[in-house]
Amino acid sequence: MGIDLRSMVEHMGWVAWAVVAVLTIMSIYSIGVMIERWWTYRQAIAQSKNYAGDVLRFLKAGKIKEAIDASRGPNVKHSHLAKVFVAGLQEWQYQLELGETERDRDAALDAAKRAIQRATAVNLADLKRGLSGLATIGSTAPFVGLFGTTFGIINAFSGMALTGSGGLATIMGGISEALITTAYGLFVAVPAVWAYNYLGGKVEGFNVEMDNSSSELLEYFIRKGA
Repeated sequence: MGIDLRSMVEHMGWVAWAVVAVLTIMSIYSIGVMIERWWTYRQAIAQSKNYAGDVLRFLKAGKIKEAIDASRGPNVKHSHLAKVFVAGLQEWQYQLELGETERDRDAALDAAKRAIQRATAVNLADLKRGLSGLATIGSTAPFVGLFGTTFGIINAFSGMALTGSGGLATIMGGISEALITTAYGLFVAVPAVWAYNYLGGKVEGFNVEMDNSSSELLEYFIRKGA
């Protein structure tokens, strides 16, 4: 009997097929997350780049309302910077409308700072959405494949025990399960790990951008309140 992929697949048992089905679902999910996150991050970078120039122009002119409006439009829906800026700008404007004393301005600055911190935390959590799933798939897929491998080895030895021989035809089913499920588990896990590390680096970059931009916005508020 020749050893080829088709023969190996034909001799797989139901446990191996169940493992393959689970790994396929994990693979489809991880691919979906990769595509969705890549598209989201691409939109965030492009929209934030255009947004930064617009909001800077309004802030230099002292047009807070226009800056807030620019932070709400559909063209900045995915911008991580716009989500942070609009929270700080709205809180700053709201607090200033309540009072005009120096103490009121200090309170407005503190309130704006807290609003920015909350918006940053929420936005960071949204940017990380799905990455934990990639990490889980990357770390568990090999073990799911190993589960099928274990059953394959058991079936191989069971076949040998029943027939009293170690012929290839006797143990083909067990070998098929052991090799295919192991390889498939690695096939699913490796791209998930690569994607998790790549996308995680993108999120870290977004976090740095939000922190730096938040600091610049607070410095702007301090200068305006001086």
